[in-house]
Amino acid sequence: MRYNASRRGAASLGVPLMIAAFIVIGGFLYWLYLGAENERQLELQEEARIAAERAERDAMGEILNPTAIQMDASPYVGRIISLEDVEVASPLGTQGVWLDMPNGNPFLVSFDEGVKAEGVTLRSGQLATVTGVMTAMSDSVASAWVTTGSISEGDRLAAEFATHYLEATRVRVTGTAPPEGDAGNAGGGN
Repeated sequence: MRYNASRRGAASLGVPLMIAAFIVIGGFLYWLYLGAENERQLELQEEARIAAERAERDAMGEILNPTAIQMDASPYVGRIISLEDVEVASPLGTQGVWLDMPNGNPFLVSFDEGVKAEGVTLRSGQLATVTGVMTAMSDSVASAWVTTGSISEGDRLAAEFATHYLEATRVRVTGTAPPEGDAGNAGGGN
């Protein structure tokens, strides 16, 4: 007869070790699942951030230098454009503002109902970024502004002078224009 007493302890550990192995493997698979779920959440957040940036860019439209529209804005009619950091020349009733163009001529910006509802007010000398749809000016538009009380009859004459205007859907004050004459004095010392 053979002596099997030394194997008896090893045989009784087989079932608990097998159960422990299944538990370890199950724990490892659960850990992998949690890691994959976290990774999936990070990917979704990144996709949402990219979509929000794309929507912001689309809402901003084409960013133009004011020199592109100062002489003839007709190529941009019907397009969403943005003008960044342009100085406000003066208000036009509650309907909008005139912006200073590089050539010295003013350009008309009309506030849409959403901008008016926000209560945005721009003062002369402020810098603003405006975004909206380029629109051709007509007598009926100016008449509608007078009828609603957004501009006075005197402002109507000035508004009719404009050939185009920007129907602003977004307006943001970005600062104030430097005083004239200070542009060349930076760093001077006498």
